[in-house]
Amino acid sequence: MLRPGPETARGYSRTMRHGRGVLLVAVLSMLVPVVVGCAGGADDDRVRGQWHGAIEVPGAPVVVAVDFTGHHSGVIDIPAEQVAGRALADVVAEPERVEFGVPDVPGDARFAGRLDESADAIVGDFRQSGHSFGLRLNRRPVGPPVRPQQPAPPYPYLSEDVSYPSGTITVAGTLTRPADTTGPLPTVVLVGGSGPQDRNEEIAGHQPFLLLADTLTRAGYAVLRTDDRGVGGTGGNLNQANYTDLAGDIEAGLRFLRERPELDPDRIGLLGHSEGGYLAPLVAARPENGIAFTVLMAGPAVPGTDIILAQGRRTFTEAGASPEQLDRHLAFLRDWTAALRAGQLTKAARLSETYNRTLPKELRTTSEELTGQNTPYMAALVSYDPAPALSALRMPALAFFGSKDVQVPAAQNEQPMRDLLGGDPEATVTVLEGLNHLMQPAGTGLPAEYESIETTIDPSALDTITGWLGARIPVD
Repeated sequence: MLRPGPETARGYSRTMRHGRGVLLVAVLSMLVPVVVGCAGGADDDRVRGQWHGAIEVPGAPVVVAVDFTGHHSGVIDIPAEQVAGRALADVVAEPERVEFGVPDVPGDARFAGRLDESADAIVGDFRQSGHSFGLRLNRRPVGPPVRPQQPAPPYPYLSEDVSYPSGTITVAGTLTRPADTTGPLPTVVLVGGSGPQDRNEEIAGHQPFLLLADTLTRAGYAVLRTDDRGVGGTGGNLNQANYTDLAGDIEAGLRFLRERPELDPDRIGLLGHSEGGYLAPLVAARPENGIAFTVLMAGPAVPGTDIILAQGRRTFTEAGASPEQLDRHLAFLRDWTAALRAGQLTKAARLSETYNRTLPKELRTTSEELTGQNTPYMAALVSYDPAPALSALRMPALAFFGSKDVQVPAAQNEQPMRDLLGGDPEATVTVLEGLNHLMQPAGTGLPAEYESIETTIDPSALDTITGWLGARIPVD
């Protein structure tokens, strides 16, 4: 995904890239997740056990799960924050008094409530950084989130772990292909979003690229999906890579695929999601790469800096920032992205550190997180202008957006995409109603919702892809 820029909610920023955050954590962190602890009278175990619920952050509920392991002990899972089994502090688990604190979370995160026996639920308030949010926990075993679309073996097709060189590194991934075909197959190469993502583009318990690969392979296409640099079996360091490096990794995959006799070298296309919607046209626009088609799922059509500024404005507004706070944040983003575009990484780091010190102590970003925000990779992202590559495409091209996407908003990107693809007679641009950045059916569209939505990719989005491909790149 295209990761957000320095923003309001720490949890929001971290859900981005394959699911992780990027840039500076900014003002009004309303979201550091937490749940319930347990304690109670020595002989009263009514609170003990496993519970699920959601912190009622307006427009961005945070799903949590807690296991009260004793009268004064318990652990919490916060899937959106990749927290599992964290021990709670100051636990009290009596039916009339359920309290706990969450260690290592800024803003003195605490819950206080009671057991409502008539509803078999724990109800109360979760407080953090001076904000209070309702929290209702229902009795339910702690376990992985429900993902009804998750593909599971045995698969009705062939799945092969593969690897190949790209310059000085090795790229690792998975190639799936139908098992019962005779002629050379058309192939789809999946290109993931920003930040270090695995081959399944895993985020918030979802694996969208696993589902896409499964759907497309069942439809008759071979599919290649790979780990990003520094992830899984792929070498290198993403933070030190630029777009020349990342485009080179995609081109290395094309060379690998064209050496496979079961694949049609003239029918290889790219499907890019989010930042992958920058990289896929960059590679496809080069005639020597021989790309047959391009699909852009929530791919930006404006420069990276514009995306960062729009995200910063939206997230601060959603978090209830004052006009003064919003102005300060946008001023910082403008200065910071300008330094990155100029290649002044030291200046960008200094700006981040200075701005970070103006925030309340409990909301400040760690030095490690700050370091990750001021890298050659981030400079490449905020500097990139997709206009030349998109304007050069002369092949079947599909671009689609979710109407509730707040990371690559349709309102910001749809018309520029139409304009830039206007010279391509085989281009299609559409907006899918009610879907977010992952193409899930959404409420607010904010990333904090991703984990609580059971659907990984809405069937309408999957049908849009397979229907478009089938009409233009039919399977023999």
